[in-house]
Amino acid sequence: MIAKFLKNIGPGPLVAAAFIGPGTVTVCTLAGVNFGFALLWAMALSIFATVFLQEMAARLGIVSQKGLSEIIREEIKHPILKGFALLLIISAIVVGNAAYEAGNISGGALGMEAIVGNVVWEIGQLKLNVMSLVIGVIAFTLLYIGNYKVLEKAFVFLVILMSFAFITTAILTKPNLIEIFQGILIPEAPEGSILTIIALIGTTVVPYNLFLHASLAKTKWKSKSDLPLAKKDTLVAVILGGLVSMCIIIAASAIQQQTITNTADLALGLEPLFGSYAKYFLAAGLFAAGITSAITAPLAAAFVASGCLGWKSDLKSKRFKAVWMIIVILGVLFSSFGFKSIEIIKFAQVANGLLLPVIAGFLLWIMNKSAVLGPYKNSKLQNILGLIILVITIFLGIKGILSVFELI
Repeated sequence: MIAKFLKNIGPGPLVAAAFIGPGTVTVCTLAGVNFGFALLWAMALSIFATVFLQEMAARLGIVSQKGLSEIIREEIKHPILKGFALLLIISAIVVGNAAYEAGNISGGALGMEAIVGNVVWEIGQLKLNVMSLVIGVIAFTLLYIGNYKVLEKAFVFLVILMSFAFITTAILTKPNLIEIFQGILIPEAPEGSILTIIALIGTTVVPYNLFLHASLAKTKWKSKSDLPLAKKDTLVAVILGGLVSMCIIIAASAIQQQTITNTADLALGLEPLFGSYAKYFLAAGLFAAGITSAITAPLAAAFVASGCLGWKSDLKSKRFKAVWMIIVILGVLFSSFGFKSIEIIKFAQVANGLLLPVIAGFLLWIMNKSAVLGPYKNSKLQNILGLIILVITIFLGIKGILSVFELI
């Protein structure tokens, strides 16, 4: 039974691992500390939207046997519109992921440092964070092997590790179950919570995951008869990922102090509840969150660049490898030497704010094309739900861009 389940696991755990990075852990921590269980509904909403959009991306990949960026390049006929769309996608995802990679590696390193301490090598005037280098080497090695099955097994292990760490941490805080269900089922927006709500949804419904899922789904499954397996894989993995995010909020809600600014402070805040073991659970979760995102971000960027530029989307391809290598190396450098990539991250946030509704809109359009999907196109109910999600992503995109420019 277990062997059959493991055999049928697809790219779902990679998608779940991709959206639970150090940024998600930090946002969920701050949501729990500042607003308790009040914003759990926002995470529940984002999980629903993620399951819905990722199922469409996986279905598109399996039926068409093409990646999302490949289909965008083929289906948008107008040369100016096509050029703008491809430029926006490459800018947001390839350049953006290079910036976010530094945060992913730093997050994984933070988990290791909680156990072994901070190790720094001094090279002349430069200080090199050794843990960032270790995380970078692990990510580089797993990607360089270029074997999907190896990546799949590594991610299943890391997702289980991450889930165990954060779920156990939440259980140890002995939360009130009635209050948790109220937080999930009754939407409310306490004063000062709007940007946190946007961040919770924005950090879960990730544009590059749609590209990643379509490309990995066609790698894993070749037959339309595999669609039920892909749907189950997406449902289980994304809901588990959402549960992990909720557990971080629940655990952070137990902290009585208001001085938490990042996840490193979370372990200290939880120590009065269950002693020094807090840091080990959190270190394991943070390490897994950092390293999984440090692998998926370069992988997604390579799939996107290959599809947009008409290259072969093969893990063994030299061009494909070159893209993810550049992103991993930049991430390690930014993280190791403490470079501030604020402007690039701001650019990435603006581009992603524009990109999510654009990609969600294109996905809805393409999922209704009989020429591409035949009988597997969207139903009326799927289109109605898709339009609701599209409106929400447009609203979040505008809010996100305005917040970057400090206009709200």
